Amino acid sequence: VVQISFDPDVLSFGTLLEVFFTIHDPTTRDRQGGDVGTQYRSIILYTDSDQGRTAEEAIRELEAEGRWPDPIVTEAAPLKDFYSAEPEHDDYYRRNAEQPYCQAVISPKLAQARTRLKHLFLD
Repeated sequence: VVQISFDPDVLSFGTLLEVFFTIHDPTTRDRQGGDVGTQYRSIILYTDSDQGRTAEEAIRELEAEGRWPDPIVTEAAPLKDFYSAEPEHDDYYRRNAEQPYCQAVISPKLAQARTRLKHLFLD
């Protein structure tokens, strides 16, 4: 899980959800790629009721759109507690972009986001 601090006057929660649903598979329960376990479930932890409604609405809209052949299993729940990871996880991709995991998992997700969400990138 990552916690994202953002200014809603600059970047909307809806735009963050658009990125979220672009860079991962929301149809696999307790799994993302080769990573398996409840810690890999697809979840949106929101901090207020507006975010909760926006998340639920986005899930309903994507289900109706039928982008994926399988049902969306992404949960939306209020954030209760957040615990920061160990420092070695900070900026992991930036520091390890050439590592096999980054090349096989993260780089393709970034490429997909750059293709589908060009308007969000400053190149």
